[in-house]
Amino acid sequence: MKTLNKLLVALTALLALAGSPARAAVEVGQPAPNFTLTDINGQTHSLSDYKGKIVVLEWNNPDCPIVHKHYDSGNIPGLQKTATAEGVVWLLINSGAPGKEGADYTSAEITAWLKKYSAMPTAYCYDHDGLVGHLYNAKTTPDMYVINADGVLVYDGAIDSIRSAKIDDIAKATNYVKAALTAVEAGQPVPTPVSEPYGCSVKY
Repeated sequence: MKTLNKLLVALTALLALAGSPARAAVEVGQPAPNFTLTDINGQTHSLSDYKGKIVVLEWNNPDCPIVHKHYDSGNIPGLQKTATAEGVVWLLINSGAPGKEGADYTSAEITAWLKKYSAMPTAYCYDHDGLVGHLYNAKTTPDMYVINADGVLVYDGAIDSIRSAKIDDIAKATNYVKAALTAVEAGQPVPTPVSEPYGCSVKY
């Protein structure tokens, strides 16, 4: 009887766990989990390689209209250029599964796409198995993360405050990533550490 009771207790606990909501893989204020990805040039990048540097992670899908909003306007490429010139590491990540929208571009095609928009990331990385995307709970393209020089996640969310596809809205919006980088570089708290990302769903 005692053994049966123990089994019932264990089963009840397992069912309760199964019914509980999944916890986010990352949390602002906590160390950003390490990962290793290969870029379009065949070079590997591990987050741990960049300890002591500010790192921006940007989830990308070249076919997403919201991505186009921020690239056609020069908004994100301009921010990349300024940030990387100041020593920030900016990693573009494509977590699209093979055969899904925006996932099957060759290295040459991505290189041409970056050149077209004068994009200036440190690297463009493939995550076709979605492991890093799921690790960071990346939901949309773009989905943005800022990690400080101590390896702590300090921003998680949208590129800016106006959830629209209109280029005209960029000038009226608060650029959350720019604000986060400015705060981190000044040794100040990030004014808006979390926001809801908007864009196309990551095509896992």
